[in-house]
Amino acid sequence: VQLQAFGGGVVQAGASLRLSCAVSGRTFSNYAVGWFRQAPGKERELVSSISKSGGATYYADSVKGRFTISRDNTKNTVYLQMNSLKPEDTAVYLCAVDVKTMSDIATIVPHEYNYWGRGTLVTVSS
Repeated sequence: VQLQAFGGGVVQAGASLRLSCAVSGRTFSNYAVGWFRQAPGKERELVSSISKSGGATYYADSVKGRFTISRDNTKNTVYLQMNSLKPEDTAVYLCAVDVKTMSDIATIVPHEYNYWGRGTLVTVSS
């Protein structure tokens, strides 16, 4: 399984960005997918996750109401729509997949993610 995140950039506070995570593999619809971020000097944190079907989602409190996760299983892609961006959202954003969990849940335990992609940098200026 290979993942590639893209769509990052430099924006001003209040702007929007949409990140995409392209996942290789024929069984993409069997994977829960998560978006993580890591800011300089901080631990990696789970921002949002989505279940295999897309029917269940999770958002960290810090992004709830501003970010929306979605997936298109026909395109093997998961999206993270980020609105009302704040300087504290500045980080490298990475996507990861959970290929082992059988139930249709939005995985929230970081160590349950098995494959990780390279990140894309999001910089929000004030």
